[in-house]
Amino acid sequence: MPSITSMLLHPERRRPGPPPLRVDLRRVLLAGIAAWATALAVTVVLLALGRATPEVVVTCSVGILLGGLGLLWERRNRRAYRGED
Repeated sequence: MPSITSMLLHPERRRPGPPPLRVDLRRVLLAGIAAWATALAVTVVLLALGRATPEVVVTCSVGILLGGLGLLWERRNRRAYRGED
C-alpha cells in the first residue's frame, strides 16, 4: 500500500475514484426546506413563550429562502448535473 506522501506527490499512481452517485437534488432540497420549516414552527412557538430570540426565527426563515433558491438552481441546471443531453 503506498504511503500518503507518495500518493500526494504522485496522484497519477492512485486508483481512479468511483463515479459520482446520481441523486435527485429536488428531493434533497425539499427535505432540507421541510427541516427548516419544522425548526421555524418550533422557534415561533418558543419566541411566543419568551424562550427564543428573533434571530433564531430569522435564521430558520433564511434557511427556507436559501432552499428555495436551491430549487430554482436545480430547475435551471437539471440537465447539466444529471448528465442528460
